[in-house]
Amino acid sequence: MFTLIKNSKGLLGMNARNLSYIRPNNLQGAIRLANNKLKSKEALFKAGIPVPKVFGIIRNRHELEVFKWGDLPKSFVLKPNHGRGGGGIKVIFGQNKDLSWVSTEGKKVTIKDLRDHIMDIFEGFYSFSGTSDIAFFEERIKLLKVFKPYSYKGIPDIRVIVYNKVPVMAMLRLPTRESEGKANLHLGGIGLGVDVATGVTTNAVMHDQLIEKTPDTKFKLSGVKIPYWKDILEIAIKCQEISKLGYVGVDIAIDSERGPVVLEVNAHAGLSIQIANLSPLKYRLKKINGLKVKNEAHGIRIAQDLFGGEVEEEIEDISGKQVLGIIETIKIGIMNHELGIKNKEGGELIEKKEIELKAKIDTGADRSSIDEELARKLGYEKVIDEFKGVVKDLEIGNNATKEILDEKIKDKLEKWGDDFDTVVIKSSHGVSYRLLIKMNIELSGIKLISKMSVTDRSHLEFPVIIGRRSLGRFLVDPSKKTKAVFGK
Repeated sequence: MFTLIKNSKGLLGMNARNLSYIRPNNLQGAIRLANNKLKSKEALFKAGIPVPKVFGIIRNRHELEVFKWGDLPKSFVLKPNHGRGGGGIKVIFGQNKDLSWVSTEGKKVTIKDLRDHIMDIFEGFYSFSGTSDIAFFEERIKLLKVFKPYSYKGIPDIRVIVYNKVPVMAMLRLPTRESEGKANLHLGGIGLGVDVATGVTTNAVMHDQLIEKTPDTKFKLSGVKIPYWKDILEIAIKCQEISKLGYVGVDIAIDSERGPVVLEVNAHAGLSIQIANLSPLKYRLKKINGLKVKNEAHGIRIAQDLFGGEVEEEIEDISGKQVLGIIETIKIGIMNHELGIKNKEGGELIEKKEIELKAKIDTGADRSSIDEELARKLGYEKVIDEFKGVVKDLEIGNNATKEILDEKIKDKLEKWGDDFDTVVIKSSHGVSYRLLIKMNIELSGIKLISKMSVTDRSHLEFPVIIGRRSLGRFLVDPSKKTKAVFGK
């Protein structure tokens, strides 16, 4: 499994990103527009970009005093105009019979609660600079059916980073119980990396750690196809052009009736997107820096050509290790003749054999293991029979050790040679004494030698599992799809 380390080497640092890409490409006027949600929303709306409807704006205490609360719909979103990092956003999920509301975390919300929250917004508690702000009520997006199993009460959104009219990276953000229904990673939401070419989710992170399933519904997170993907990319590029930001993060939600809707544009999009994609932004930004991009369609083609399926390649570049899925095609065979597997009695070499098959990559297993019948087919039938013959007469209790048992079959071990060994396995089923055979493995084009524990796997799907001791030169990504053809 991957281990994620904050601010690790290879991830683009905030200062480097600011100096190289944001500062020269994002002028102050464009940044001010992006930071003002209402003005940027108005600019997008005038350009034909779909945005959520605004139900009301409260600019000062007088407007707060005379505001008609009964005009609000049963569900809505209350936002500060200059909010940062999702702070100050209050999502109302529904309305009670007494005309109070219900938040996404299931709490009762009264008019007094909303008034108090708006007063905090006035005081600048959530604004970029801490200066006074205004509040507005916005349409709450209706949840798309395909996202329902993955979201806790709130609405997922897609962040697309656009640079030089090219969508360079994307992330699907999911609300959780911990994040109280908000698609905010800092509050405990989930970030899913998205393949730019296909719109399919790849890796999922929560609190900067890889996860495979949602904590609330236990649904698998990789392989989710995001609807309207081409439309989302086109809209994101248009938002860059309208906002005049050279580097921009565009947040888009998908309404069940309206389709993609732009929530906001960000002049200083955070770096969590590269953790979700297990990929540094700087490599992608460098690839497209200075390219002449004609239009939205051209920018999308460039993104698909350069970044489609590139996550794995970038991880390999950074780590120096190849990335494996949980099922891989391998080649397995006896040791090469020059490595000297011999039957010491007769001195003859065992005939070399090699088999190609699918194996399970199991980071939970310490050692690799092979099915007994497969080991026989590879030419180890005689040694296996001799081992079983001597072991059946041994007393193997709970306190048995490898040293004690090896001493009892010492003559056989000396006869078989250095490429055979034994191991004692202790589990809930008791203690077992197994034969280890040193074998040649070719995994993802890399040749290695692995000691394989011989056991009966006839009742299991895969005749071979590759354990941790053989995986030192690899990283394992559970979301990676099985390769159909060996070596490709």
